[in-house]
Amino acid sequence: MSKAIEELIPHRAPFLFVDEILSVSNEEIVAVNTFDDKENDLLKGSFTGFNFIPGTILIESMAQCGGAGVRLLGITNGVFALAHIETAQFLKGVEYGIQVKYIIKNLRLSEKIIKQQGKAYVGDDVVLEASWMSIRIEAPQTPEETK
Repeated sequence: MSKAIEELIPHRAPFLFVDEILSVSNEEIVAVNTFDDKENDLLKGSFTGFNFIPGTILIESMAQCGGAGVRLLGITNGVFALAHIETAQFLKGVEYGIQVKYIIKNLRLSEKIIKQQGKAYVGDDVVLEASWMSIRIEAPQTPEETK
């Protein structure tokens, strides 16, 4: 996809977990991310000895991919935040340096609510299945705007 991810969602390193959106449609978003252990020092202490990415970060990555895909569709220009994780099932650990592919289904898309479900894959193996809801939030005001 041609638009930079940072133009689509407000997240920034070290908390930006989307490398590329591969395809988008009203029904499905496909995206990828590789967690680089050199860039993600913040995450290393979670599963010492296993080299696993924390499951909550995998869900966050999936939600970021879904949000960036929705922005590419042009359905909303707002800022959305992950508000509710309905289900999450972790099937395998994911190690750093391995690409994770997300296939996300759009269940509900509106100006105020995004509801999605998806699967995360490493190769052909499903490592995570989840469903979640994101809601539109107001962007925080800068100090200049509050004067």
